[in-house]
Amino acid sequence: MVISVASGKGGTGKTTMAVSLALSAERAQYLDCDVEEPDGQIFLKPEITERLPVSVPG
Repeated sequence: MVISVASGKGGTGKTTMAVSLALSAERAQYLDCDVEEPDGQIFLKPEITERLPVSVPG
């Protein structure tokens, strides 16, 4: 199952809702695609074990 939380307006609780959904699932992957303020890590406090470069073809 894929669940997406989106809105064009800031301050609507998207991150709070998305993190809550991810934490409530037994197995989940959380991807914060906010290009300006990706704040999911504030709530999740992940242990970063590896960093990988990301690029956009073009």
